[in-house]
Amino acid sequence: MRLISIMLCLLVGLAFAAPKKTDAQIKEQRTALKRLETDLAKKRRELALLETEEKGVLNTISLLDQNLNQTRTYITELSKNEILVQRAVKQLSHDLDSLDVQIKNRKVAMAKRIRILYEKGRSSEAEALYGLLTQKGNPERQAYWVHHLLYQDQEQVNTLVRLLQERDEMKRQEESHLRELAQLRNKKAAEEKGLVSQMSGQEKMLLSLKHDKAMQRRALEEFERNQKTMLALIKKLEEKRKKEIAAAKKAEAERKAKAKKKEKEKKKEKVVEKPKATVTATLKGPKCMPLEGEVISLYGLQEHPVLHIATRNLGIEIRGKRGKMVKAAAPGTVVMVSEIDGRGPSVIIEHEGGTYSVYGHLRSIKVQEGKVVQKCEEIGEVGDIASLNGIKLYFQVSEGTQTVDPLQWLKEK
Repeated sequence: MRLISIMLCLLVGLAFAAPKKTDAQIKEQRTALKRLETDLAKKRRELALLETEEKGVLNTISLLDQNLNQTRTYITELSKNEILVQRAVKQLSHDLDSLDVQIKNRKVAMAKRIRILYEKGRSSEAEALYGLLTQKGNPERQAYWVHHLLYQDQEQVNTLVRLLQERDEMKRQEESHLRELAQLRNKKAAEEKGLVSQMSGQEKMLLSLKHDKAMQRRALEEFERNQKTMLALIKKLEEKRKKEIAAAKKAEAERKAKAKKKEKEKKKEKVVEKPKATVTATLKGPKCMPLEGEVISLYGLQEHPVLHIATRNLGIEIRGKRGKMVKAAAPGTVVMVSEIDGRGPSVIIEHEGGTYSVYGHLRSIKVQEGKVVQKCEEIGEVGDIASLNGIKLYFQVSEGTQTVDPLQWLKEK
């Protein structure tokens, strides 16, 4: 009987192992959902504010697109959570059925035991105990069996009580998961309905943009203003670089002049200063594609895929997926980490010889200004902030203040 009790406990423990694993996954998924809900609420507040204020066309389109993307992601996460909770409910239902069978069998066994006690009393146990105490053998083994006979009824009762308590706990978990499942399904239905409304709103605005010349003009002015801001930033960085080079040359000239003067003062002892070791990141050799994906917008003059007007692109755009990391195209130093109009959170890296690479629309950034990065080192996660058409990377290359085709620059050896 004791062996059977131990086996039953092991089976119950194994039955609880799967739900615990699922519950951990559900908890992790809940945390992810909470983060998404916070981000989504923030974007929706920004969009609501746009409806009461006169904001730029590109800014409005960008926020509409971000809301759509985040709503789709949120619905996907709700579906994942729904599947996990459904799985947990199914597992709990299976475990409850198994537990009910154990409880039923235990009750039947106890009913038989009560009938035997009613019919025969405890004389049979007394005879068995007397035989154990009077026979010769291992005293420890005799003591074990005496204890087993005296307490087996109590063990059966305790086991039944424990099984009933476990069943109550499982039932509470099942009811909690069923409530959560209903909430998830209601949220999902509401978000899917809202998604249709958001898509309709975006389509309406893009249609207006296609036919409204005044809106097109405002969008083009905004686009060109963002381009000028980008060029001005590069110009400022290049001026800073040249000033630093001039200051370094001046300091070197002063150092040499002081060394020459010192050499004259000490004619007997010639002092030769070792030049300071400098480490420069070379651009020679193959470069690294900053993000694996389809190039959806090329460098130079072309029709804008969203605005449907002719624009001159300073860089290229690469389609991305949420969670994918952006890499430094070549070794260099991070000279700017900032929010840039039309590009969102961005990183600018200075390479050897005054070449700059720009990485825009980042969801998160892993580097700080002043950090030296190596080729293919991760600098951030691709995103859709300030993007007009989904998750993508804006990638620009300037040699001095002149932009060049990033795809050609990446191929240069």
